[in-house]
Amino acid sequence: MESVSNIAVIGAGLMGHGIALTFARAGHSVCVTDPMADTLRSVLERVSTSLVLLGAEAGEISEILSRITLCDAIPDAVGDAMFVIEAAPEKLSLKQAIFAEVEAHAPADAILASNTSVIPITKIMEGLSGRHRALGTHWWNPPHMIPLVEVIKTEWTDPALANAMVALLSGAGKTPVMVEKDVPGFIGNRLQHALWREAISLVENGICTAEAVDDVVKASFGRRMAVLGPLENADLVGIELTQDIHNQVLGDLDVTPHALPYLQTLLDEGRTGMAARAGFRNWAATDLEETKARVAGHLRAIDRLLAHEVTEET
Repeated sequence: MESVSNIAVIGAGLMGHGIALTFARAGHSVCVTDPMADTLRSVLERVSTSLVLLGAEAGEISEILSRITLCDAIPDAVGDAMFVIEAAPEKLSLKQAIFAEVEAHAPADAILASNTSVIPITKIMEGLSGRHRALGTHWWNPPHMIPLVEVIKTEWTDPALANAMVALLSGAGKTPVMVEKDVPGFIGNRLQHALWREAISLVENGICTAEAVDDVVKASFGRRMAVLGPLENADLVGIELTQDIHNQVLGDLDVTPHALPYLQTLLDEGRTGMAARAGFRNWAATDLEETKARVAGHLRAIDRLLAHEVTEET
């Protein structure tokens, strides 16, 4: 890292604590604020726990925590910030109010970013006077373990400032991808939910069970997607074959432009997901925490494997 930046993180919840951890681990000074006092007070403990799970040693953890400051209010957090990352709940009016306050107290050259997975960045930032310095950074959960961050430009975003955010994220060990147009879902969620829609449709139409859908994905193309993206795969098998397959199958895929009715059926039956022990599938009381641990273990294993491959190459 060439220089140390002062970074403000607005929101100390699940996403905010992981974002703060990422930047502090990269050597930056981070100020975190949250309107919920209990959430703010617990952020250092949660960062420490996450670092332990990542395999950090006690000395490293202490050093990282020393770079994180807790601030009681937004003006204190953003007063000398070079980058401001908002990680508040997914409520448009709340995010708009936060950025109005941030703009009033942050330095005029600070870059302002909203972490959201569904709300258009344009709507969040449209009320600012300095819209050229506003953009989106969509982190994926858990943010300190998933490499991708989508950097979203609006029609007003200064490209140089978007590139500065990309550089900051790259220096912190993330994989930033530029989204040139502010569209709903950006890149990742558009791809993910196109798959989810077809998965739900297959179950809704009695073609297979939910278990079968999950097994197919996990035991086939899901295994290679971490190292072979869909367009790489198309090039690998050839464009002509890709075209032939699409001409055969695309016309039969679901194209419903809204949430499929089966989701409402599940909700009406009280099958709200794993925490309720029933959703598409039935779950045991221990499955929620065991699944979280399994995913975290898998992500750590991937990191170790990639680190080993880099060591061998060098």
